[in-house]
Parts: sequence; structure tokens; C-alpha cells
Amino acid sequence: MKFFIVDDDHFSRMLYRQHLLNLGYSNNVLFDNGFDCIKKLDLSPDVIFLDYDMQPLNGLDTMQIIKQYAPNIRLLIISGNEDKKIAEDAKKYGAYAFIKKGEKDLEMISDILATIQHAA
Repeated sequence: MKFFIVDDDHFSRMLYRQHLLNLGYSNNVLFDNGFDCIKKLDLSPDVIFLDYDMQPLNGLDTMQIIKQYAPNIRLLIISGNEDKKIAEDAKKYGAYAFIKKGEKDLEMISDILATIQHAA
């Protein structure tokens, strides 16, 4: 599977990249903003990790544009923001999952990827 990791925080990008590598997923492309991610959809990612708090496009805005061009990509919103409305909107706009950054995010990513892999 091919992954895009989109997060304006360098530490988070590297953390999620390393976690994917630890799980055996080495086909990872990293972006620090939604525009660059959208411009590279021709690389056909299977899963995109999107941070919510980015500029100039936040994760939900980026997700809505991606869904127009590639509706079958699994989109995971990852955010440190605890606003329940963001999680609700993410699901409403087609996110596969909403993951809260913090102590259980890597475990949640592992579980979600196992589910995706099992369904494939």
C-alpha cells in the first residue's frame, strides 16, 4: 500500500512515517501542506493521513478536494484538536477514521491499517 502523510508539523510527519516503516509499510510520501498533496494524487495513494490544523487548507478542506478527484482513497484525519465537531465533520465528509493525536494514536493507526489490510 502507498501512504501519503500530510502534516505541517515535522515531528508528526516523521513519527507517523517511522510507525509505518515499523509496520512494514515503506511506500510513504510526506507533505507539509494539503496543496502539495492534492497536486500529487496522480501517484495513487491508498491511504492519506491528514492533519486537521494546517494552513492555508485545513485537513477537512483538503479531504473534500481529494474526495472529488479520488473518492476511493481512505482518508484518516489526525488532529490534536479535541473539538467533537471536527470529528463529526470528518466522518460526514467521508473520512475513514478520525484519530486524536496523543498517547493512543499509533495504536489506533495500527488497528485501522490491520482492518484495511484484512478487508483488501
